[in-house]
Amino acid sequence: MSKIALVVLSGGQDSTTALFWAKSLFDKVHAVTFQYGQRHIREIEAAKKVAGMAGVASHEIIELGPILKGMSPLTDPSQPLETYPDYDQMSKVIGDRVELTFVPMRNALFFTVAANRAAILGADCLVTGLCEADNANYPDCRQTFVSMQELTVKHALGYDKSGKDFYIYVPLIRKTKSQSVHFAKTLPGCMEALAYTHTAYSGEYPPVTQDHATVLRAQGFLEAMEPDPLIVRAWREGLCELPDTQNYDGLAHKAILANFDS
Repeated sequence: MSKIALVVLSGGQDSTTALFWAKSLFDKVHAVTFQYGQRHIREIEAAKKVAGMAGVASHEIIELGPILKGMSPLTDPSQPLETYPDYDQMSKVIGDRVELTFVPMRNALFFTVAANRAAILGADCLVTGLCEADNANYPDCRQTFVSMQELTVKHALGYDKSGKDFYIYVPLIRKTKSQSVHFAKTLPGCMEALAYTHTAYSGEYPPVTQDHATVLRAQGFLEAMEPDPLIVRAWREGLCELPDTQNYDGLAHKAILANFDS
């Protein structure tokens, strides 16, 4: 395994978990974040915060601008952001279709630019938080896509002839959201950093609009029976009430006792 890794860091839950996974394995970890004209800037600020907490060797924000087109509400503010009352209803609505927030060729572009930076930094691998279990049927979040991108990078950089390897690691690719939460708990510093991540497509903090990413994240923490550090942070800041779900049971009582003891 290489000693140097470059992490594609969006500032969200999965890429942050992947970052701390990389920190646990590699001697030096760099991070890169893309500004591609997405709906909101909050995730860029989240990526900066998380990168600082992880102590990465470098963190570059690459301004791609509004180069990616499509009907996704992430890149076209005129498109409505679909919301759902709960996880079960969301699953029924989405079914086998590609989620409306899909941005065509986004991850392919990210891999191309990130591979350029990896070559310059002396890293022979990329690390991303792509996950097949996102319940959104994103074509560019599949292991088959990642494997083909890995081969493309090897040929594009001439590594196929020189014998040098290049890897794209996707530590969460087969994990459910609840499994990813349990995985994050094993990585020093990761749960603390998740309090400053950003997932909501709406750009809100705390996340209120029930968009796909927000519902999926909440369901993962519920199934893992763990409170979401982001929600707990917002609650402690007085910005929201704790959700009425089992994974938050007793948290308010414990917090009151902790404040009393102090």
